[in-house]
This record gives sequence, C-alpha cells and structure tokens, in this order.
Amino acid sequence: MTQFDNLRDLIKRCEICKDHLEPRPVIQFNPNAKLLLIGQAPGLKVHQTGIPFNDPSGDRLRQWLELDKDTFYNPEHIAIMPMGLCYPGKGKTGDLPPRPECAPQWHQSVLDLMPNIGMTLLIGQYAQNYYLPNKPKTLTETVQHWQQWAPRYIPLPHPSPRNAIWLKKNPWFEADVVPYIREYVHQHLAANDES
Repeated sequence: MTQFDNLRDLIKRCEICKDHLEPRPVIQFNPNAKLLLIGQAPGLKVHQTGIPFNDPSGDRLRQWLELDKDTFYNPEHIAIMPMGLCYPGKGKTGDLPPRPECAPQWHQSVLDLMPNIGMTLLIGQYAQNYYLPNKPKTLTETVQHWQQWAPRYIPLPHPSPRNAIWLKKNPWFEADVVPYIREYVHQHLAANDES
C-alpha cells in the first residue's frame, strides 16, 4: 500500500469529530493534481452523496472554471479538500462552521503528497483565514487583493447562490479574477494532459 492509499484510508475512517457530527469525510486528492480547491465543509447534499460540490455551489464553481464534471471530478487534475471534511450540521442561519479539529489534523499530510499543486483556490472566509494569516479583515477586501497571493493562492467568495447579491455588488470579480483563474487552470490542465 502506498503512502497515498494509506492516507486516503485513514481519512475515510476518521471519527475525530464523532461527538459533534455524523462522520462521512468528503475529499478528492491525488499526487498528480495541479489545482487544489479548499472550501468550507460539505453541505447536506454533498454529505448524502459523498460527491464534493455536488450542489448549486458546485455548478457555479464549474461555470467560473469552465470545466465539465468529468474534468472537475478527475483527481489527477483537481484536488478538493474542505476545511472540514464532514457535514457540520445545521445552524440557525445555515450550516454550522467547519469543525476546527479537521484542517490541523489532515491538511498538511494531504498537501505533502501533492507536490504539483500550482494554484489553490481558497473558497470563503474559513479557508482564507487559515491560509492567509495577514489578510485584510473582510472577504471583499481579501478578494480585491487577490494579486498579492496569485498564482499560489486565489481567495474567492463562496459560489453559493446565497452570494448572488455580493456578486452583483462586485462585478469586478467575474470580470477580472474569474478569467485569470480560468486561463491558468486551462493552461495547466492542458499541460497535465500532454505529460
């Protein structure tokens, strides 16, 4: 069994948060992946299906990236690792935040096995707070300063339909940031196909 297989099996069996939620880790990764998506935590639909971004948020994200589902769900191309690997449950105004134990437990081990990651999309405030410690206070300011970290990290708003108002108020995001990400992703995935 390879180091990758061993880690994947350990993650699948993880029950670190079983006192707080129903464990069902959702992650997609492979040592050959070139792009990494770090989101918040699976929603209920993703929890039920075990397929990351298998919801309207994923539809918008794939639209931003101009990727079909076959490419998006190919772990040789794209790794998907949320801040919390399991559905955290419902809160008063939406899903609860990702469990804080998860990222420190698993992220670095997964990252160590993916040396080819050239760009990481930090989707939402939880991923941005964890990976960009000196970022501006608000999500909008952080996303506005995306060039500061590009291409290694790109902060994004969450592609949730609940963020439609934010996207309307900030048209520069889809006009400037999305085309940059799209071009980078397509260039690197094409290079991956040729190698």
